[in-house]
Formats: sequence, structure tokens, C-alpha cells
Amino acid sequence: MALSATAAVGAALVAAGSVRAPEAQAQPRTPTQQHGTQAITIAPETAALTSAKISSARKAKQRKRAAAAVKYAYKQIGDPYRYGGTGPKYWDCSGLAGGAWRKGAGVKLPRTTQQIYRAVKHKVSWKGAVKGDLLFFYSGKSHMGIYVGHGYMIHAPGSGKRVKKIKLNGYYKRHFSGAVRPGY
Repeated sequence: MALSATAAVGAALVAAGSVRAPEAQAQPRTPTQQHGTQAITIAPETAALTSAKISSARKAKQRKRAAAAVKYAYKQIGDPYRYGGTGPKYWDCSGLAGGAWRKGAGVKLPRTTQQIYRAVKHKVSWKGAVKGDLLFFYSGKSHMGIYVGHGYMIHAPGSGKRVKKIKLNGYYKRHFSGAVRPGY
């Protein structure tokens, strides 16, 4: 009999003593999952721990992708800004963010700042931003950058300028209009 990943993790937790196996009659066993012709029932507390384990794995995968996107963005520092630029030699702000996540992390994002903000469902606050998050500025979300940690972002600032890493000062905090966490 082949166990699903969920059932296998649950069984491993019980075997390792991390979770007490429920008494056969003391507690109902739910949910039930069908596997071929045999049903496997998972105790509620095992299912909850398994979900937490999966969620933890998803977060780890997202952090790895974010680190790859940031690494790619660092390599673009010094490249010139060009409106509509999506790389590899010229960038605008959304082109840089999209390029970093696509080429660095394998995550495809829409083209414009507004489209990216709407498409990425995991929203974060100014204080909740972590490496790889995309920060948006101004009421129309007309500018964005990639948060690289420790109060800095990499962005393509505008015409006549080059991609650079900057300290997020009071100006950016006042004009902050949202942030998203791609890669889930």
C-alpha cells in the first residue's frame, strides 16, 4: 500500500513521538483520504501538524526564490533606465522586478506595476517586508522596487538614471502604497 505524503508525514510524527496517536475509540478520525481502493484516515491533530509542515515548506521555497530574485537584481545595478525596458540591458521599475523574479527565481509576473500588485495575492505591510518583497509607491502604484533587506531596495529610478540600491528613507515611507510577496 502506498501512503500519500500527508499520511507518511503523519505516520512519521506518531512514530517519532512528536504526536500522541489518538485512542481508537476516544477520538473520531477525520479527514479521510481515498488512495486507490483503500481509505486512509488521519487524526485531526496529525492533519493540523502536517498542514503546518507543508506551510513551512512553502515558506522555505518562497524564501529561496526571493533570495534568487534579489541576487539577480543586484547584478543589474548600473544598467540604464529605459521606459518599457525589460532587460537585459535596459530596465524600467516593473521590468526590473519582473525580470528579477522571472530570470532569477523562475516566477512569472505581469508587466506593469499595477498589474503586478493586483496579481500577487500575498500582501505585506511596510514593517512586514522581507528580502524579495516588491514595494510600491505613490497613490497609483506608479513606481516599485525590490526590497533587499536592512532598509534598502533596488530599483530603476527613472529617465537618465541607472538601476541602483538605495536606503529607504522618510520620503519613501511617506509615499509607500503597498507591498507584495511573490513566489508562493
